[in-house]
Order: sequence, then structure tokens, then C-alpha cells
Amino acid sequence: MARTGNQEKKIAAPFRLLAITTLAVVAIAGCGSSSPSGGSGTALPGTGKPPIVMGAKNFTEELILGQLYQQALQAKGYKVSLNSSFPGVALINAALKSGKIQWYPEYTWEVITAVAGQQGKNVKTAQQAWDVANQIEKKQGFQLLSMTPFSDANALAARASYASKYHLTTIGQLKHIGKDASNVVYCDAPENRTLWTGMVGLQEAYGLKNIQFKGLGFGLLPLALQKGRCDVADIFQTDPSYAQYHFAQLKDTARIFGFQNVAPVVSAKLLKAEGPAFAKTLNAVSALLTQQAMIRMNQAVVVNKISPAEVAKDFLKANGLS
Repeated sequence: MARTGNQEKKIAAPFRLLAITTLAVVAIAGCGSSSPSGGSGTALPGTGKPPIVMGAKNFTEELILGQLYQQALQAKGYKVSLNSSFPGVALINAALKSGKIQWYPEYTWEVITAVAGQQGKNVKTAQQAWDVANQIEKKQGFQLLSMTPFSDANALAARASYASKYHLTTIGQLKHIGKDASNVVYCDAPENRTLWTGMVGLQEAYGLKNIQFKGLGFGLLPLALQKGRCDVADIFQTDPSYAQYHFAQLKDTARIFGFQNVAPVVSAKLLKAEGPAFAKTLNAVSALLTQQAMIRMNQAVVVNKISPAEVAKDFLKANGLS
């Protein structure tokens, strides 16, 4: 349902204040020259460059990312259209390879597991994940730009009362609830029953041999946990439900859930055609995307019902990139 202008201002105002006071890394020195006109009549770096078609997946966080990158490029004079209709990695990667889109933001662990079909068991750091993912993309004729500080990896969440009752801070401590976690009900997407970043990793890396698995769609997991249908659930690290329901996030000391930092997937041909300001602009946006920034932007969309476009606009303005 469309909001009136007054409604939008009432809802958006708290986020705008939050963006300026807690999320902004404002480039004070550059404020005088950050307007689209450039102030001196100098053409923007994207002026006259070939039009760009970028992609994004159609879930909240990717919709926000798509808007952030698109609007930042447009502020530099680039002509950018955004196709955010892709439901998953397979289709958006196919669109990239076929030329239907020219670039898109991707999670490094998705490149490793979904694009290359690897488990990632030996990847121990975010930088290593980026290196491995970059090599995979190079084999497809693409490359990664700089990755974001934030990582939206899977995580095991518990209700605060449950974590307090059993003194839980790490995943491994679940082993002591029953015999090898036999009294723990674990909710996750059905496909994660057979993956290292799911049931297999919990059993092999943490010894939770008897944990009880309950398969549910990702979108149903936060409410299922909040309602007590399970004791722990796989909820992404930047999901707004942590703040909304006050979930505790159990530390993944064995790193089975990997690293889901985001990096733009581009081709050398695109970089050459669009000039150095193209990559510089994308990297500038990526550098600002901290864990707290993404959590609060996701929350603004999901909880406060502000559109991804408005959230991105506010964030870029607060950080001098619009």
C-alpha cells in the first residue's frame, strides 16, 4: 500500500537521524563538491559513458544493495538500470554470463558454494573467501571488486531466555543440552540438512550428533524461533529479527557458516568502458557497509516499512555519496 508524503516522513525520520548520527562516515572535506552539478561546470565522470544494466536478487538486503550502488553511480553521471527480479544465484549468474546484466553484487560464500559447488571447509578468513571467490569468477571471465566490511553469513540464533537458561554464548555449548544436543530442536531451510553450512557442520564440527532438525523456509525461521517452535534457528547475521525479537546469536567458533561479505562481480571489459570512477564509486559504497549499517537499513525496510530506494537515498546522502 502506497504511503502519503506525510506518512513517509514520520516513518523515515528516525532512520534519517540514525543514519546521520550512527551510520554516517561523512566526507566533510568533499561536501562542497558532492552535488551532481559539480559546482564548476565540469562534467561528471559517468557522462557519455555506455549505459549499464546491473542486477540484484529480489530479497530485502539485495534490494537495498542494488539501490545503494545504482544511486551512487547515477550521482556520478552514469546511466544505470537495475534488474532486481532474480530469485537466486543460479539465475543471476546465468544472466551475467549471457550478457543480460553486466554486473551485480554477490556474497563471496555464494560464489564458492553455489557458483562453484564447493563446501568451503578450508576457508578460514573473510579475505581467503574473497580470494577463492575471485579465482572462481576469473574462470568465468569476471572479477571481484573490494568486499564490504559486513558479512551476512548464516548464524545460529536462540531466544534470549533460552540462551540465559542454558548459559549459551557459543554453538558448541548446545552439546550439553541432552546427549550430544538430543534435546535441542534446530530449525533451518530443508536444503541445509545435507550441507556443511548446516546440519552436517553442526554434527561433524561441533559434535551435535543428536540435534533434532526441523525444515522450514528461510522466511519462516524468525517467527518460528520467536514462537518457540524450535530452540535455535539459522538466521542470517544482518536479519532485523535480532533487534526485533532480541535473539541471541551463538558464536560460530568452528566457522562452519563461512563468510558472506559482498563484492561487485564485474568484467574487465566493463571496467575499461566505464572508466576508473566506476570501480572507485562502487568501492566507496562497499567500504561504508558495516554490520550495524546493514542491520539498521534492513530494519528500516522490514520493520519501519521504508522502501529500499528511500533507505539507500538517505544513507548515501548522509555519507556524501549522492
